[in-house]
Amino acid sequence: MLIVAYDDVQILDIACPSGALDIANRYGADPPYAVELGTVGRRAARSSAGIVLGAAQGLEAVTGRLDTLIVVGGVGSENAAADEQLLAQVRRLASCSRRVASVCTGTFLLAAAGLLDHRRVTTHWRYGERLAARHPAVAVDVGPLYIRDGHIYTSAGVTSALDLTLSLIEDDHGPTLTRTVARELVAPVHRSADQAQISMFLAAPPPEDRLVRDLSGYISGHLAEDLTPRALAARAGVSARHLTRLFNAHLGTTPARAVRAARTEAAAVLVRSSGLPLAAIARRCGFRSAQTLRQAFLDHYGVGGDTMRRMPDMGRTLVPVREKTAPHDT
Repeated sequence: MLIVAYDDVQILDIACPSGALDIANRYGADPPYAVELGTVGRRAARSSAGIVLGAAQGLEAVTGRLDTLIVVGGVGSENAAADEQLLAQVRRLASCSRRVASVCTGTFLLAAAGLLDHRRVTTHWRYGERLAARHPAVAVDVGPLYIRDGHIYTSAGVTSALDLTLSLIEDDHGPTLTRTVARELVAPVHRSADQAQISMFLAAPPPEDRLVRDLSGYISGHLAEDLTPRALAARAGVSARHLTRLFNAHLGTTPARAVRAARTEAAAVLVRSSGLPLAAIARRCGFRSAQTLRQAFLDHYGVGGDTMRRMPDMGRTLVPVREKTAPHDT
């Protein structure tokens, strides 16, 4: 396995896959993973954290078949995606690799190398719009943590590299080793590819009550699933009435309203950061239809989805308004 690096790379993009694969080897991955860092000219790569990484391989010296090629991201990805020498090596190495993956803004390098045309890909949610504008032949979807399209894997921001790597380990060695690696890493759970990356930054601060906090995290990570008060109460092992009391006490709202707010805020992020149609966003975030989502936007933000998509900066212009009616059926 070869990890491609360059100056101002994000060190976590390298550490997550290499660390997980090292642990897989220690717990008996057979065949074991051989991981090397490669750069153009075998030059040392300076990470954006200031740590200098020595390269084991010069990209131009790598020949023969590769099992996996991983191109990582970072603040230097903009310059790297304009480096024709680097892109030529990425293109060549990808052609002789069983599978090709990118982490975060490493997607920009794969796209610039012409490897993502007519493929569905993801990247860090903040850069999805830019990637889609720069490469119109690429189908950008910033919803999932990672996407596999054929032999090409793309993943969202930094720590989703761990989710992607666990997925690769499972493909290679099965779920038992994967669970062992996740436990060793004290990873919460091996998150599935379609879990929304947007669940990581929904606006509400974590509540102090552990049960409410755990349920809030579950809600934001499983927006398209059954999140009725009855289902949430069953998951928490309490009555629906007690759950409502807890939510009112610690969040100042009912479970149904909390779910609707989480779904609406997640959908707003997707509207602004992806080119997905409203109907697809509605399904992903747990709404029954695009019309139901439009009504949720009006109730929550006072604007419709089309207006929201035209706003230049959602973070500064969208402020939730107080809903005056009971939550509509989502």
